[in-house]
Amino acid sequence: MLPTTLVNSGSQGNGALSPRDAARHTAGAKRYKYLRRLFHFRQMDFEFALWQMLYLFTSPQRVYRNFHYRKQTKDQWARDDPAFLVLLSIWLCVSTVGFGFVLDMGFFETVKLLLWVVFIDCVGVGLLIATLMWFISNKYLVKQQNRDYDVEWGYAFDVHLNAFYPLLVILHFIQLFFINYVIISDSVIGYFVGNTLWLIAIGYYIYVTFLGYSALPFLKNTAILLYPFALLIMLYLISLACGWNFTKMLCSFYKYRVK
Repeated sequence: MLPTTLVNSGSQGNGALSPRDAARHTAGAKRYKYLRRLFHFRQMDFEFALWQMLYLFTSPQRVYRNFHYRKQTKDQWARDDPAFLVLLSIWLCVSTVGFGFVLDMGFFETVKLLLWVVFIDCVGVGLLIATLMWFISNKYLVKQQNRDYDVEWGYAFDVHLNAFYPLLVILHFIQLFFINYVIISDSVIGYFVGNTLWLIAIGYYIYVTFLGYSALPFLKNTAILLYPFALLIMLYLISLACGWNFTKMLCSFYKYRVK
């Protein structure tokens, strides 16, 4: 039997997408499909989302390798499955309730803190950061010869979520076991442990963000996204020298929020 080549029925003779097929690949169509799947839990691949969460700690490069596969098979960099966002939201709710318990907050104070953390810290700040990175990457990092390509806003938001998850686990889960007995004490070891956890968490955020944009083959000079590491280390050393306790400041801020 002679080998044959299958031509996609949605493609025209020159390889371009037909108008009907192209409409399915617009940002609006992708966003509608993503949001619609939020209400269909059976269509979500939670097992794969858990795999991604695990590898964001152990080997984040493998997570972004999967984004390459999605681009090849579904013609988009951003996730089309909201399972990761759903699991992240659950993690955020559970860890924030834990924070309220550790800080000895009442029921309504914990609920108010939860709303603040979910809608302001995660969603609001996430939308702002994703939009800023989307603008900067498309404006300054796209190679001249690849001006036909651009960074999807959904992908920029996915990169933020990927980077936010390790930060969340470190600061809103692991740190809980040390707050009352070690970190908020006025000793040197207290602010050393707390500030070191902040250093690791924010360092993870910067590194995973860098991996996300460096994975895009049409971007250049993505190494500049690692430059904040220098400022982070400098601020960490200054905090130790001055006795600043970032976690104690965060706890005071959380309590002030829910008054």
